[in-house]
Amino acid sequence: MRRICLYFQVHQPFRLRVYRFFDIGVSHDYYHDLNNRALLERIARKSYLPMNALLQRLVEKWGPERFSVSFAISGVALEQMEWYAPQVLESFQALYATGAVELVAETYAHSLACLKSRREFERQVRLHLQKLKKLFDAEPRTFRNTELVFYDEVAQWVSQLGFSAMLAEGADTLLGWRSPNFLYESAAASIRLLLRNYKLSDDIAFRFSNRDWPEWPLTAEKFARWIQDLPADQPLVNLFMDYETFGEHQWAESGIFAFFEAWVNRMLESGEAVFVTPRAVLQALEPQAALSVPAPLSWADSERDLTAWLGNELQTDAFESLYALEEAVSGIQDPAIQRDWLRLQTSDHFYYMCTKFFSDGDVHKYFNPFSSPYEAYVTYMNVLSDFTQRVKEAAPRRVMTSD
Repeated sequence: MRRICLYFQVHQPFRLRVYRFFDIGVSHDYYHDLNNRALLERIARKSYLPMNALLQRLVEKWGPERFSVSFAISGVALEQMEWYAPQVLESFQALYATGAVELVAETYAHSLACLKSRREFERQVRLHLQKLKKLFDAEPRTFRNTELVFYDEVAQWVSQLGFSAMLAEGADTLLGWRSPNFLYESAAASIRLLLRNYKLSDDIAFRFSNRDWPEWPLTAEKFARWIQDLPADQPLVNLFMDYETFGEHQWAESGIFAFFEAWVNRMLESGEAVFVTPRAVLQALEPQAALSVPAPLSWADSERDLTAWLGNELQTDAFESLYALEEAVSGIQDPAIQRDWLRLQTSDHFYYMCTKFFSDGDVHKYFNPFSSPYEAYVTYMNVLSDFTQRVKEAAPRRVMTSD
């Protein structure tokens, strides 16, 4: 029996408004609330609500023993659901209540804190766990780092936080001749690894409506056959993708919802597969091998590295300038400063500054409020200048002068 593990990432950042040099020191209003609300409501209408309803139907038809899925919903996305679209949060809660959903932990702000600060990384993981406990009464044992960023040291941190499994990218540079269709474990820590089958995942997430793709149109029958034709000794297929794939990246008019429902039904009717969560995978399978990942990998772009967020001088300058404030911020109790400290760490801000315009260029336009990477950088640095002033005024003097 082949196990298919479906994982969906649900995340939306607090996007910045146009914040100019002359706003510094005058206004601490950084976010485009109207745009953030409108965008979340649009995505909810086109993606979250119809896809949640579809999953609910499938659970009712097949039961959680045969059809289960997993989600990581960032803390900043959950906040926006609470404020802008409570019906969406209620929809996720109802889906979780079926027993067919495993919630996966991540950093609260969907940040890249793991690249700069273990202390901040662990703080955000704990904040996210608290949020999931409060809203869902969930206690995740699986962890998914922002954008599947994974390397040996972060595996050690995650293991020491008590997690049993971690999701990662099944990159060719990591696996070599091996297949992603097995359970693995970290060579650096006591933690199991579920690796994304990026080819099959991206067939849905990126290529589904691409009429120039030789395999277009992708039908339920074709996709089911590809999975059925995998070698019989490969027991696991991990399909990880953004939840906005359904209805937003791939519009309803493309047939994405009908495709997904027909494909799930076809796989289950065949009796050759079941849809499982990471927790169920760990209960059923043993690791095939131990993998070492000394340098960070991600699921972004064709390079599967960090260049989507830290690939140019704009991004590096913004990133370093932000985390230079960590020590000072840690000593401040002001809720508004702590709120903005979290929101400004969200990886999307650095993603919008990306200057890669080759095979992956269009991907960087998803939900991007800026006309260019330079506009994104200038806006962010203006906001950061004002935030820095606030931190200096609020921080204990000994922290800001310790250098």
